[in-house]
Order: sequence, then C-alpha cells, then structure tokens
Amino acid sequence: MVEDNEDDVFLLNAQLSARGLDTYSERVDSAHDLARALEEREWDLVISDHAMPGFDSASALEVVRRSGRDIPFIIYSGKISDHMAFSAMRNGVADYVQKGNIARLVPVIERELRGVETRRAVQTADARIHALAFFDTLSALPNQTLLRAQIDDWLDSARRSAEARHATLLVVDIDRFLRINTSFGYEAGNAVLREAVRRLIDRAGDGAMIARLSGDRFCVFAPACTTRALASGLAQRLMDAFATPIIKDGLELFLTASVGVAMTPDDGDDAQSLIMNAEAAMASAKRSGGNGLSFYAREMSASSAEKLVLETHLRHAVQRGELFLNYQPILNGQTGRPSGVEALLRWKHPQRGVVAPDRFIPLADESGLIVEIGAWVMREACTQGKRWHRQGMDDLSVSVNVSAVQFAQPRLLETVRTTLEDTGFPPEKLVLEITESVLMKDAETTIGMLKALKNMGVRISMDDFGTGYSSLSYLKRFPIDIVKIDKSFVRDINEDEDDAAIIRVIIALARSLRLTTVAEGVETPEQYGFLRREQCDRFQGYLFSRPVDADLLEQRIRAGGFDV
Repeated sequence: MVEDNEDDVFLLNAQLSARGLDTYSERVDSAHDLARALEEREWDLVISDHAMPGFDSASALEVVRRSGRDIPFIIYSGKISDHMAFSAMRNGVADYVQKGNIARLVPVIERELRGVETRRAVQTADARIHALAFFDTLSALPNQTLLRAQIDDWLDSARRSAEARHATLLVVDIDRFLRINTSFGYEAGNAVLREAVRRLIDRAGDGAMIARLSGDRFCVFAPACTTRALASGLAQRLMDAFATPIIKDGLELFLTASVGVAMTPDDGDDAQSLIMNAEAAMASAKRSGGNGLSFYAREMSASSAEKLVLETHLRHAVQRGELFLNYQPILNGQTGRPSGVEALLRWKHPQRGVVAPDRFIPLADESGLIVEIGAWVMREACTQGKRWHRQGMDDLSVSVNVSAVQFAQPRLLETVRTTLEDTGFPPEKLVLEITESVLMKDAETTIGMLKALKNMGVRISMDDFGTGYSSLSYLKRFPIDIVKIDKSFVRDINEDEDDAAIIRVIIALARSLRLTTVAEGVETPEQYGFLRREQCDRFQGYLFSRPVDADLLEQRIRAGGFDV
C-alpha cells in the first residue's frame, strides 16, 4: 500500500477483511521504503495512492519496474483525472479505482489475484521443465546438456581472450557399482550415489562444474587445473572421496573410482570432444583394474572406435551362430584319463575369422554382454555334457567360467537352475570356475552366493589360484571344491625354486582342506613329472591337448589318446 495516510490504509484493510479477503499489507510512502519492501518479501499486489508529499504513483510504478518484479499495480486515489488514469494504464498500471469505491476495488483485486496465480503456475511449470531438461533428478546436479553448454561458453570466452587458456575435464566412474544395486536394491544404490555426489562436490573445489553423465558416471570441468600436475592432483582427490567406506543401514560399503582426464586445447576444443576423450581415458583406467586414473592419448580414440565396431558385431554373434565352444580335457592324475573338460568360448567372425578370446571377452565384460553370452555358454556346455553322458562317458564333468560381471548378478542363480533343469545335466557334474580375485572382491557377499550355488549341487572351482590376494581364513570359509593352480607358477617350476615352493604349499594347503588341485598350463613332461611327484590331483594343458571341438575330443577320449 503506497499511501501517506495511515487511516486510509486501516480503513481499506478493514473493508477488504469484511468482504472475506484474508490480506497482509505494509504501508510505504517513499521510493526507498517501497524498494526495501519489494526486496524483503514476495508481494501479490501494489495498491498506490496517486499524489503524496514528495512521491506519486508514477514514481512508485518506476520503482516496481526497477525491482524486476512482475506485480500488478493498481491506482486507488481520489485525486487523478480520467485522462491521467488512462495514460497510467497505457504505461502498465493494471487498473484505476476511485478511493472509497470499495465495491469496484474488490473485484479488481480478485481479478488481478487470479492473474497472479495463473502466472505463478506458468512460472512453476517453466521451472519444472527447465529442471527436467537441464538437471538430474536424483543428484540435483546439472546434466550433460547443461554442462556441455557451460563448457562451450567457457571455451568460446577462452578463444576470444588474447592468450591460450588451459582447463581440465575429468570423467569419474564408480567401479563395480552394479553390485550395490543388485545386492541391496535401487533405494540403497540411490542413497550411496547421493553420498558419493556430496563427497565429489566437497573435493572438486570452488570454480569446478560438476554434472552427472549417467548412472554412476560423473563429469568434472575444472578451469583452474591448467597443468597435468594440477589435473593429476584433482583426479587423486576425487578418487580419495571413496577412501573411507559409505555407511548404509549399518553396513560399510567400500567403493573405488576410475578417472579419465582430458585437457583443453590439446585433447579437444569443444565440450563433446573433451567428454568423449575423457571417457576413453576412463575406460582405459578401468581396463587396468580400476581405482586409478588415465590421461587421454590419441590412440585411445582409434581403439575406442575399433571396440565400438567389435561390440556391435558381438551383440549379434549369438543370434547369428558365430559363437562356439571348444573343450580342453582335464586329466585325472591317477588314471591318466579325462575326468572333466573345460568349456572355452570362441568366436568366428564372418569377415575377421576367429577373434582371439582376449580381444572379445574383456569387451563382453565391459559392455555387460557377458551375462547373455555366459548364459548361452552354460546351456551349450551342459547340453554337450548330457550328450556325452548318454554315449557312456557319464563320469565326465564340465567346467564353465563365470566372469566378475556374471557373479555380481543375482540372476546367476536362476540361470544355473534353469540350465540344469532344461538340459537334465547332473548338478554335481557342473563345475563353475570363478577367479580368485573375483571371489575376494567382497568376501562376505561371495560366501552367500557360493552357498546358494552349492545348495543346487554344483561344484565350485577357484581359478587362477595364487595370483590374487586370498586370505587363508576366507579360503577355509569358502565352500569350494577345487583349486586351480595358475599357469604362471607352472611355467617355470623346474627352473624357479620360488614357483616350485609356492606350488608345494598350494597342494599341501588344498590337501589339508580336502580340496582337489588342478594344475593348468602343463606343457612339458618335466612340469608334468614334478606335479605328479607333488601329488597334484588333476592336469590340464597343451601337453595333453589343445582346446578342440566336441567331436574331435570325443574321438580322442574313446581312443585313449592323452598319454604323455
């Protein structure tokens, strides 16, 4: 209420209240007080007298305009001509009412309030649309669209400056985050992500722009990091955000992160290039085992393009029948006859020929395709195993490799169950080979999964034993049946006393725990002789047979062709 007469304000409020309008008002009579009131509170209406000592409605309207507020302005005065009132309305005044004509003023106020409500609804909708378009709903961080616009604006400004400017873009990906969702549910996963965001913001520092790219992947643009040393320091701080466990429902969840770094102008002169190159560097850090950082190098882009093409082809390989299995026999140390076979995945590409497993299996892991492919391998291997059993080779077991990605999926249990039911393959003849490093990633969760698998009747083999970081106390608790000695120890047992000593310890340890030992990578009679003297239970390697197709393996088993 822009009014110099307190009695007029009191009377107007009383009349509005008597007509059922619940109002709050403040009286001002100067430009200074009006500006202060507009700054301190959100107002629905300004009702102004026209002529006051040292102040008038035109000056009041100008103060409202300068405030930037979209507030209806009503002149309520007895001292203004119709000509002046019409002129004021052309200048933006919502209406003019003669002072004392409360019967006309109330409908005007109600009309303007409806307009205010409508405009606010539109503003709220606009704000919501803006938030959905440019911000991530879970973390409240900018999304990739907004970040790219901010980075491109910064780069445009940098190009206009007289000197070249450098900055750093980092992509942060939480390692093996899928385990959180699959083990504890998406609510727990979302809570962990929000805590991760809080930690990243805390360590990124002032001036950094942070966005959520997708899932558990974040982007940090740091204009202040102008050298590789500064970029490396920031990357380390971001990785240190996960140095302490995140507590969820009383559980300590230990996480790590892989960080990829790209720097402008050398690694890109626009936001899209920088993000793509930082993601390529991050993928390189993941391939190195995660929990590390990698700076972008140009050869990564060529590698990424090649991988993308290969991944696209791999997605169709199952449907097109391009994948097949070879089998390598595992010989019994006492009889010299095969007691089992290991199923090994192969891919015959229609143009590239046979693709090496070390090229496409890591790609299948990284892309998640290994879950579908692994289920196919298990079904194919069990089907072939059942076929051999029908032909009289019913002592033969079949070993199938289970990757880290597969083992982290609760659906592995359903895959094993349905495969055994559909193929009729005996559970006790199926051996699931899981690497030592995978089993030790989260030992407590691992024990639960292994017990569930054992309850189905299948056997568990710890693959690549000796290359990881097993705790003997956990080894005793793991419900496993077989320990496979890694070929890196077998290779030099006749020349390297350390390797020979390690193998002796592994065999003795396995025997004390009533576990079967399998030595893989046996290639020479000397290696075979040493392992037999140390009473290793099973042998696998090129000395006996390379991986071959099912028909050839069957012929050799019937012919007894595995003697050394």
